[in-house]
Amino acid sequence: MSEIIIEKLLEQRDFYLNTLKQLEFQLVMEPSENENNDIEKLQVTTIDQLKKVEQEIAYLSSRKSP
Repeated sequence: MSEIIIEKLLEQRDFYLNTLKQLEFQLVMEPSENENNDIEKLQVTTIDQLKKVEQEIAYLSSRKSP
């Protein structure tokens, strides 16, 4: 059961990593100041979510290890 949960968390982690990549690309495209602020806020939020997912993966993986 925990393998399925870890797999879902890994998918979620990949989603957040792809989101960060897209946000970084948007910053390269010289956005307006408002867009830049929005992108930076989204980056911070996405990184926070990514950290939570990685902590959960680490916790579940440590519980699974003998």
